[in-house]
Amino acid sequence: MASRVTLPEMGEGVIEGTLSRWLVKEGDRVEQFAPIAEVETDKVTTETTSDSAGVILKLCVNEGETIPVGTVLAYIGEPGETIPGNGVQEKAADPLPAKPATAPPQPAAIAPADTPKVAPYTGRISPVVGRIASEHGVDLSRVSGTGRDGRVTKEDVLAYVENRAQVAAHLPDVAEPPVETKVVREIEAPVAETIITASPAPTPTSEEGVELMPLTNIRRSIAEHMVRSKHTSPHVTSVFEFDFSAVAAHRKANKDNFERDGARLTFTAYIVAATVQALKTHPTVNSSWSDEGILLKREINIGMATAIDDGLIVPVIKNADSLNLLGLARIINDLADRARNKQLKPNEVKGGTFSITNHGTMGSLFATPIINQPQCGILGIGAIEKRVKVIDDAIAIRTMAYVSFTFDHRILDGAEADRFVSTIKQQIETWR
Repeated sequence: MASRVTLPEMGEGVIEGTLSRWLVKEGDRVEQFAPIAEVETDKVTTETTSDSAGVILKLCVNEGETIPVGTVLAYIGEPGETIPGNGVQEKAADPLPAKPATAPPQPAAIAPADTPKVAPYTGRISPVVGRIASEHGVDLSRVSGTGRDGRVTKEDVLAYVENRAQVAAHLPDVAEPPVETKVVREIEAPVAETIITASPAPTPTSEEGVELMPLTNIRRSIAEHMVRSKHTSPHVTSVFEFDFSAVAAHRKANKDNFERDGARLTFTAYIVAATVQALKTHPTVNSSWSDEGILLKREINIGMATAIDDGLIVPVIKNADSLNLLGLARIINDLADRARNKQLKPNEVKGGTFSITNHGTMGSLFATPIINQPQCGILGIGAIEKRVKVIDDAIAIRTMAYVSFTFDHRILDGAEADRFVSTIKQQIETWR
């Protein structure tokens, strides 16, 4: 009998994924552990592999379909083998229900007579749906789900929020009421609020020379995250100039030894190591903001921004303070390689406490990166290159780079932020 390939567990809290692209077609022969499909979550695109060798007998999921963990994706076997249920897609076991995000109690919305009937909300949501609902104050019991078994999807919530904004735009221009009376005004407004169903986003009218490029889950997630970050934190950026000559000399003397130990020694490993030590010296930088106070993080988990074909991803070096330079080099190589090959797991891009972006690899001299929420700051490394430098009234050629630090001004003031960067600078410039 043919064997099943199912959507595997992809990390804590991840209950569904979108099959973005099949890498095989029915009739193809595949080897064991060969990639057969790309699956997107709101954080990563990863490859799903075959547990056994054989021929693809049946593909059970369409590209673009969002499915829960455990759903049968395909059947693999030998030609002529029996496919259970004639290849009808099997439903995954229901995940444990997640607690829905809620807003203050609201009166039930009244649907007009011609409102299409859709499946009721079941109470199960993905993490991204919960986050969006919480950010926009959406009571999910008022959103009708169009996903499997009535599940509320991200598109349902976004459509609800957009419709609510349009309704608000048609309300009389009156003074803003107190928060506790806003809901009442929306219900009593002349434009009746309806139960929202997800509908495709309007496409632009035909225009010569213009092509619509659909958004991937990752591209949409990046956009939402960047806009939210700028609306959340007051961003301030400070720029320093680092002399990497000592690091360059150490790297030249040791890179062959690191290669023999299975690690490519890059400047990034030195930057991460120096940043870890600076975070120990200035623990307030390894924190996040809350209305009750500043949350100091005991763990030092460094997010490492990595460019991929369809966007940007930030794999996390967990417990970076427990690794020496060799250990950092190994894990940096591994995470960067797997990020570019779409082999990261969702839990490998979660839990960061501070981020670094090495934008200089593309020639950029300096930048003002956006904070990776809910972190306190992000370090940006410009192009590391030889430049003319005046030292003790003499002209010298040194390996230099501009380093920027963008920080949350609610947590740090300029002096404290500059002391943090100065600590990194001192370590880089005196590396032994």
